[in-house]
Amino acid sequence: MNEKIRELARETRISKGSLVYPLFVEEGTGIRKEIKAMPGQLRYSPDTLPYALEDIAKAGVKNVMIFGIPKEKDECGSGAYCEHGIAQEALRAAKKAVPELYYIGDVCMCEYTSHGHCGIIKGDSVDNDKTLPLLAKTAVSQAAAGADMVAPSDMMDGRVAAIREALDEAGYIDTPIMSYAAKYASAFYGPFREAAGSDNFKGNRKTYQMDWHNRREAMKEVFGDLSEGADIVMVKPALAYLDIIREVRDHVNVPVAAYSVSGEYAMIKAAAAAGMIDELSIVAETATAIYRAGADIMITYYAKEIAAMIDEGRIG
Repeated sequence: MNEKIRELARETRISKGSLVYPLFVEEGTGIRKEIKAMPGQLRYSPDTLPYALEDIAKAGVKNVMIFGIPKEKDECGSGAYCEHGIAQEALRAAKKAVPELYYIGDVCMCEYTSHGHCGIIKGDSVDNDKTLPLLAKTAVSQAAAGADMVAPSDMMDGRVAAIREALDEAGYIDTPIMSYAAKYASAFYGPFREAAGSDNFKGNRKTYQMDWHNRREAMKEVFGDLSEGADIVMVKPALAYLDIIREVRDHVNVPVAAYSVSGEYAMIKAAAAAGMIDELSIVAETATAIYRAGADIMITYYAKEIAAMIDEGRIG
């Protein structure tokens, strides 16, 4: 079969419009700091962020997810929902500098708490119900700062309903929610701790993130979030959970997102640096696998490279 027929008959298509680039924005000025655990990825400050955004837009990537990294952390993660918190200031700077991009705010508290957990601690565990109002407050503050969409990543029960109600009451009825619906307690998140400033974290998140042995539970979580008003559901991580992506895609009628996480990125980078693989060929193949499994949206640190390969006809 020649290349033209192969392309004509291709079953899985990838578009630049379906890519989301995650960015880390740190409180301060003049910051462009490489993340050692994720070669090629940087932390920015609000004043240097526009340079990254212009580069992303030039590559043809249309969507960005913002993660904030504050200077100060406390027990209740107050920086997450502060009107002038780092994520809020980053969103304001982004919307002003490159308004044509679509901005998604990560709604969680782990970057902002002194203990590194995704909510309020009570005893040895997270207090689910006390965390919900703070997550809702965080989502509203991000929408007010310019977020086009909010993405709760905390895995608290009931958070989608709490966020939807708060957004509607504040007048943000058109702000969609992309829920981290099936988020597993994964070792693939390791490099993210440095990227997001969560090196202070001790213990584990297995009391609220999913057991990676479980498949049916993923659908329970997904259907729960949909019943509360989620507009998009996400599976995270991506590569080790292709079966979950397929399961979700087969049972829901909303867009399905998959997050190709820091560990997936770092492994490819390390193998490429050791001369063991062709980096872009592996990126093309793994990205295609994620879409082939059923993802409509892919959050990836390789978004710019994938966009370039789409332009070159190597993928998509």
